[in-house]
Amino acid sequence: MTSSKIEIPGEVKSDPAALMASLQLMPSPVPNPEIKYTKIFINNEWQDSVSGNVFPAYNPATGEQICEIQEADKADVDKAVQAARLAFSLGSVWRRMDASERGRLLSKLADLVERDSVYLATIESLNSGKPFLPTLFVDLQGTIKTLRYFAGYADKIHGTSIPIDGEYLTFTRHEPIGVCGQIIPWNFPLMMTAWKLGPAIACGNTVVLKPAEQTPLTCLYMASLIKEAGFPPGVINILPGFGPTAGAAIASHMGIDKVAFTGSTEVGKLIQEAAGKSNLKRVTLELGGKNPNIIFADADLDLAVEQAHQGVFFNAGQCCTAGSRIYVEEPIYEEFVQRSVERAKRRTVGSPFDPTTEQGPQISCEHQNRVLEFIQSGISEGAKLECGGKALGLKGFFIEPTVFSNVRDDMRIAREEIFGPVQQIMKFKTIEEVIKRANNTDYGLVAAVFTNDINKAMTISTAMQAGTVWINCFNALSTQCPFGGYKMSGNGRELGESGLKEYSEVKTITMKMVAKNS
Repeated sequence: MTSSKIEIPGEVKSDPAALMASLQLMPSPVPNPEIKYTKIFINNEWQDSVSGNVFPAYNPATGEQICEIQEADKADVDKAVQAARLAFSLGSVWRRMDASERGRLLSKLADLVERDSVYLATIESLNSGKPFLPTLFVDLQGTIKTLRYFAGYADKIHGTSIPIDGEYLTFTRHEPIGVCGQIIPWNFPLMMTAWKLGPAIACGNTVVLKPAEQTPLTCLYMASLIKEAGFPPGVINILPGFGPTAGAAIASHMGIDKVAFTGSTEVGKLIQEAAGKSNLKRVTLELGGKNPNIIFADADLDLAVEQAHQGVFFNAGQCCTAGSRIYVEEPIYEEFVQRSVERAKRRTVGSPFDPTTEQGPQISCEHQNRVLEFIQSGISEGAKLECGGKALGLKGFFIEPTVFSNVRDDMRIAREEIFGPVQQIMKFKTIEEVIKRANNTDYGLVAAVFTNDINKAMTISTAMQAGTVWINCFNALSTQCPFGGYKMSGNGRELGESGLKEYSEVKTITMKMVAKNS
């Protein structure tokens, strides 16, 4: 069955969010959106796959097929790399383009995304199951802001002069790396596309980008906007396909100079290995997390409960930043658990296009089963299931918001990334104990601490082995701030000025002088 039909509730509900929607005070999704682009985008042209193979795109809220997508594999990657190398060749339109013009193109792309934001949010929700309103206000705004941020940086990437000893003039240039392979995850398709494209294009690289096979629709629509914005052919190429074929071809391709990947640690290891075995291409990896959220007894409990709830349940728990290891100081543990359970039971799970929905489905039946298996392991290992724990609904891939208490650090649910709506709440007694336990993980992406004591806050934040630490907040991400992990949460940084460094090479140029003056 092929369908892009959207069921939009028409009844007025009693809660304020639904009432506002019924009064048309909030944006509405595009009814029955047309899926316009399903082919491979190479050299500013829409192409069928070399093999002729296609694969289905699904609506995870219903399990129904939306459409079929052309499936790229190694032969298509070869074509895209050839186009990207030609676009990057010396003397090309792209290489001779003023840096400010690169910035103008990125800015134009941001304007076009903003123009079509309601449509993009609609098909993002349709294809990924993310609730429409958060997708519009979080994902689309994040995409637009990221493109504009790096557009502004395009003509501000420059080297320095260096006063070396002797009769020499020395300076540095920051030059683009070349052809960049970029592999995008399914949990934030549009926003991750912007995170990857923004710095790569600002620095003057060309790109071969693979969206996740589960969520290719918005990325392919973005390709049409890239062409409309005026990017030269071959600068950005977008190839929907599968990781073991198209993704592996990108990671091992001798014509690709750098690869960036967001996804699981398991796949990240394979990509780094392939990069090393091929041409030792540069690698940026943003991988998994099992992130600690530490709640002290002196914290604002209302704030801590709500932030901890959003920190793990946002996007149905399908976030690398999910604060899934919650450590609560002993004096407030029972009350924190009680309040967290009450909040989880109030969480609204349902259609992504119902304005009252807080949580949509998991991305696929396979992933739903994986999360349910984790939940069963928690029960089997002795954690107390406070609420949830089961699949929800007769169709689609929904899971009840689930809370465990009495969780031990050695349980699977406390050690492994679940990537689902499952909250684990643990107890601690001392600051020294909780620092040691929080850092006792292979991951190191983010951490958080809730306290009204600045000394505790700074002690925790400086002790955490994590790339980002939040104090009295969670998921406070911003385009301006570098993001990335310690340990097995990845290599390198995205966003901020640090993100630009991952897409440029520093060249030193020294010229002999007849005489030198200071």
